[in-house]
Amino acid sequence: MSECIFCRISAGDVPADVVAQDEDFVAFRDARPLAPVHLLVIPRSHVASLDEAEELSAEASARALAFLAATARSAGVAETGYRVITNTGPDAGQEVMHLHWHVIGGTRLGGMA
Repeated sequence: MSECIFCRISAGDVPADVVAQDEDFVAFRDARPLAPVHLLVIPRSHVASLDEAEELSAEASARALAFLAATARSAGVAETGYRVITNTGPDAGQEVMHLHWHVIGGTRLGGMA
């Protein structure tokens, strides 16, 4: 999907500070970080949101959580803790209509209320 910024990042057409990648996922630093560590993890295939997760391949679905955890470990936040968030749809605050997870850590995070 050529108009999707995350598809363009995944294809290497738009620069990003990539910290991890494999055949199914790309992790890169958020351009507007909310914490010392704020990474975005995206599937390489275009899936609009978590609500369409069944569009991911079975292999990618099976490996998604492991990729997220490995990315957090390599960023150095696994020992002290981190948060993984995905926003689904405009009411939840999803700004880019490409499934993505925020991996946030590196500081004590506030409550969710």
